[in-house]
Amino acid sequence: MTTANIRELRNAPAMLPLFAKAVLRAGVKPGKSPALPGIGVRLRDVVLDQKHLASYRKVCAFPADKHLPITYPHLHAHPLFMSLLLHEDFPFAAMGLVHVRNRITQYRRINEREQLDVECRFGDLVQVEKGFEFSILTSVSTAGELVWESESTMFRRGGGTGGGKDKKAPAAPEPVATFEQWKVPGDTGRRYGAVSGDRNPIHLYPLTAKLFGFKRQIVHGMWSKARCLAALHDQLPEGPFTVDVQFKLPMFIPATVKFAHEQDAEGVDFRLLANDGVKPHLSGTVRSAS
Repeated sequence: MTTANIRELRNAPAMLPLFAKAVLRAGVKPGKSPALPGIGVRLRDVVLDQKHLASYRKVCAFPADKHLPITYPHLHAHPLFMSLLLHEDFPFAAMGLVHVRNRITQYRRINEREQLDVECRFGDLVQVEKGFEFSILTSVSTAGELVWESESTMFRRGGGTGGGKDKKAPAAPEPVATFEQWKVPGDTGRRYGAVSGDRNPIHLYPLTAKLFGFKRQIVHGMWSKARCLAALHDQLPEGPFTVDVQFKLPMFIPATVKFAHEQDAEGVDFRLLANDGVKPHLSGTVRSAS
């Protein structure tokens, strides 16, 4: 991608009137293959808002340690995500996209006082069994030094390759034996949405979630990832590392969940499970990136 394809984003609120149009976009015409526009967007010299960071730490349970939580830069990227998804050449409707995977690599800890440059662009688009998956790539730098990057993989149902009916269901796992039990209040989606800017109706209230086919509101996947990493804060590597997660079954809130993790020489494996200790909401790994 050339620099001509990357535009500076200066007024994120100006995008909001375009959201309704993007939600109603018809999407890809039958028989035509979708394609992602070769564009990127950038925010320069992002300065930390201490009050905002404190609110994020509170809703995700991160301690205050003078460094940004590893998931916090994702919030700076949110208006850039929306700018890409609302672009006139983006082939899908914004509403209905599902965040299925997220990988973050932190090359060093980011001090609260550092100014950040944040850039997002589209990655690959692939056709899968039940629809399409595409990625949004984010990089964060300070004074020209790359300090953080991520890949968020999104899923759009419909137009997939089909098949897969002959797959055998995996054997039911045994309930987890060692875990932490968490209570997730019903207002978590509203609290996280107020901090993150992601106020998708499926996360807010039972009524708004039902409008989109859910029995009640579900928690944000990135809140689940952040909450797990807050619990692992003291076990995260000092040097460069990567946190890779898959978002699985939605978590309807309020909920009681179980967090389980195992550490060995390779790193940390962790899971966030329903109260039965079996049904998975999230699974992830922490690995050294050096």
